[in-house]
Amino acid sequence: MSSPPVAPPEDITRLLAQWSDGDAESLDRVLVLVYSELQRMAAAAMRGERRDHTLEPTALVHEAFMRLAKLREIRWDDRAHFFGTAARVMRRILVDHARRHRAAKRGSGAKEQLDDALMLTNDQAGEIERLDDALKDLERLDPRQSRVVELRYFGGFSVSETAEALDVSPITVKRDWAVARAWLQDYMHPSDD
Repeated sequence: MSSPPVAPPEDITRLLAQWSDGDAESLDRVLVLVYSELQRMAAAAMRGERRDHTLEPTALVHEAFMRLAKLREIRWDDRAHFFGTAARVMRRILVDHARRHRAAKRGSGAKEQLDDALMLTNDQAGEIERLDDALKDLERLDPRQSRVVELRYFGGFSVSETAEALDVSPITVKRDWAVARAWLQDYMHPSDD
């Protein structure tokens, strides 16, 4: 299910360029235009999180935007570049949060799903860390497949949104998604054979 763009892509791209050029007011206008999309991404990134998770989607959006606002040296190519970076930032926040939670309290026994093909079990915080490690390994092997997983899972992007963000065809995204899921399944749950 894909949501319509929040604002014309050209408006967001123009404001991002102005922000990169030092126009601080553009940052506020960008936030207004992208807030609902960031909310959708945060909800997607947090699906399957434990019910007692202390981080809410709104807090994830605010933390992500605060981190994005500090990235003044980035020259934003377009809205897809911005949202792709936002998905990566949300992933980092969730992994950092899971590590802190794991350090504070060991073992939850909760389950989290990447999708039907990949079931994460046991200590959820530890599994999120393992998924992050797996994505780092996948990034070394195939950076695009790693980005596809990041955008689809952590960003909640549709196939077409992922294709736009990566400047590839939807069929390429579907193929990378299938291969990456299989690779992650093997990584996360190696067979005893």
